[in-house]
Amino acid sequence: MQRTVAGILGDKPPEIVGVAPDDTVYEALRRMADRNIGAVVVMDDDRLVGIMSERDYARKVILMDRGSKETRVADIMTSDVFTISPETTVSECMQLMTDHRIRHLPVMAGDRLVGIVSIGDIVKAVIAEQQDLIDQLERYITS
Repeated sequence: MQRTVAGILGDKPPEIVGVAPDDTVYEALRRMADRNIGAVVVMDDDRLVGIMSERDYARKVILMDRGSKETRVADIMTSDVFTISPETTVSECMQLMTDHRIRHLPVMAGDRLVGIVSIGDIVKAVIAEQQDLIDQLERYITS
């Protein structure tokens, strides 16, 4: 049986790291560095309005010769965000991430943000699924 995003979220700490659109890029980078993560969701009150990643910073601040302490998150965030539901399978996530060359997917239950999964979370889930299959085959062969 294919693992879903709900199972991945159950294995992760429940904290979702977010910033506001008016926060500076520097503040967002500080939060990312403090938690050793590569992206933060951008929230306007309880509404997901974007995502800001290290890639956004590199391409839209550094390469454009902007200052991170003066630039607002809203100016560089990705606002056309791909999202998934807790029922999305690991394979579906991997396909979406591969097709669109993205590394983070916010997880929505209706219009409520319930988590975020990274490519690292997906790879761990795939490895766990493969190990389960190997274990099952070994039990079958030896019984």
